[in-house]
Amino acid sequence: MIIGITGTIGAGKGTIVDYLVSKKNFLHFSVRDFLIEIIEQRGLPVNRDSMVAVANELRATFSPSYITDQLFERAVKSGQNGIIESIRAVGEIESLRNNPNFVLFAVDADIRKRYERISLRKSATDHIDFETFVSNEKREMTTTDPTKQNLGECIKKADYVFTNDNDIIDLHRAVEKVISDIAM
Repeated sequence: MIIGITGTIGAGKGTIVDYLVSKKNFLHFSVRDFLIEIIEQRGLPVNRDSMVAVANELRATFSPSYITDQLFERAVKSGQNGIIESIRAVGEIESLRNNPNFVLFAVDADIRKRYERISLRKSATDHIDFETFVSNEKREMTTTDPTKQNLGECIKKADYVFTNDNDIIDLHRAVEKVISDIAM
């Protein structure tokens, strides 16, 4: 089984990934890590703007699904269950849907909660104020270009959507229920 995960910034994608890796022995395939490798090779600053620009360039140059196709291939070669984090473009979903055993998860949460979460995690791309956070999200929520981020449409296309406004235990329970249902 290969699960893709999409969702808004700070909603809990990483929390779901961590759960599946630690409790269900999934292998993790990260779009973020894939992009950071390329950004560092190019000598660019590791920030959200570089990630968006490089991702959009790769999608425009090769295909809308280039990044996730590369990760899907790695996941299949592993011979284990895998989770691809983070699906952000409709073209990625359309390509991944052509593969057997693919399931798409989405996660969302209240925008203020999400901003608090990214402020606490302190990753290289999260050192921003609330206004920048909101602006980044608006930029990534809609587009008609299949090579660019469209989180709103990606969430709509998910097989399972998790609302992560409560605690981590509630999110884990919801994921566990879905995994049990899928495995049947």
